[in-house]
Amino acid sequence: MKIYLISDTHFNHKNILGYTGRPYNDINEMNSSLIKNWNNIIKKGDIVYHLGDFAFGNKDVIKHLTSQLNGRKFLICGNHDSYRPSQYMEMGFEWASRHSIIYDGFWIFSHEPMFLEANSPFANCYGHLHQNNYSGPNNNYFNCSVEQIEYKPIAFDEIKKIIKKRD
Repeated sequence: MKIYLISDTHFNHKNILGYTGRPYNDINEMNSSLIKNWNNIIKKGDIVYHLGDFAFGNKDVIKHLTSQLNGRKFLICGNHDSYRPSQYMEMGFEWASRHSIIYDGFWIFSHEPMFLEANSPFANCYGHLHQNNYSGPNNNYFNCSVEQIEYKPIAFDEIKKIIKKRD
């Protein structure tokens, strides 16, 4: 079992193509590519923390999307995730919340960057900003928006290595 992070997939969100300059002709191509990229990496027992802005659509559409994705899925809701966390759990997420979490005593997983103080004992994995990275007063930040991670989930171990190299 491995742990992965991803954010801002925006499945079925037509306007995200132009807003972020994603390299897809339409949402069908984007959805197919994101699902393929996800499933090429994620195995059955792997855990994926999705840091928000998962998908547009009604509950059946989102449930169908979620069912196509490998792994155990955990959602930290973003500003475009309009359903209640309990509803996302009914749609295929093992866990969902509107709040950021502290993981392993050091890592904060959130949708938006947390703006930590320079001497903060935490590191922050976030999404929301798409093409922009927040560096803050220290180097303990990592943007998990798909535009920043080649449109596929990134291993948490890889994020740790990247953060450590910055020190």
